[in-house]
This record gives sequence, C-alpha cells and structure tokens, in this order.
Amino acid sequence: MNEQHSINDLEIYREAMDLGELVWKLVNSWSAFAKNTVGNQLVRCADSIAANLSEGYGRFHFKDNQRFCYYSRGSLFETQTFVEKAVHRELIPDEVGRDLYSRLNTLKKRLNAYIKSIGSKSNPQ
Repeated sequence: MNEQHSINDLEIYREAMDLGELVWKLVNSWSAFAKNTVGNQLVRCADSIAANLSEGYGRFHFKDNQRFCYYSRGSLFETQTFVEKAVHRELIPDEVGRDLYSRLNTLKKRLNAYIKSIGSKSNPQ
C-alpha cells in the first residue's frame, strides 16, 4: 500500500498556519516602529511553528521529525512571549491577546501529543 500523505493532513500544521495568518493580519496594521520591533519577531516566531512542523515532516527519520517538532514548540513558547509583550505595550487588546494565548496553549497540547506519537505504528508517516 503506497499512500502518500501530506503535511496538510496534520491538523496541528493547519492550525499553526492559521495562527501565523492571524498574527500577520494583526501586525500588518501596526505602526512602522511597532512592526519593525515586536511585530517582526512575533510574525517570525509564529510562522516558525508551522515551518518547523513542515521541515520535520519532510525528514526521512522520525527522530529528525521529533527534533524539528521540538523547535516548533520552542517557537510556540517564543510566540507566547511576544503576544504578552504586544499586550503590555498596548499593540493588541487584552481580549485578543487572551484568545491568541489560548490558541497557543491548545496548539501546545496537541503538538506535545503529536511528538509522543511520532515513531509509533499509528503515525501515518
């Protein structure tokens, strides 16, 4: 059986992509100074969550996939930090920050479960 799987089959990847787009839209409306400081970092680390998931998914060995998932998790934590900074600096409203933080916490739980599943027989890779 030669089924081909795609990174888009992973729900956590799609969620990470959606999160990156949401962050992009938020930051895109900021002033030049805010964009060039906190905004740049926030977009880069939010985008890195999905990018590292994708890179790990494309690796030959499950240990490589796990390693890039750990990088993705690190980027997720970094994203949470910059969300907090953006809220404290009044670049995003508290309720938007809480929503983003909640999405990140949910994604973190799912990512941890995915990391545990990598290398198991139930993993489609």
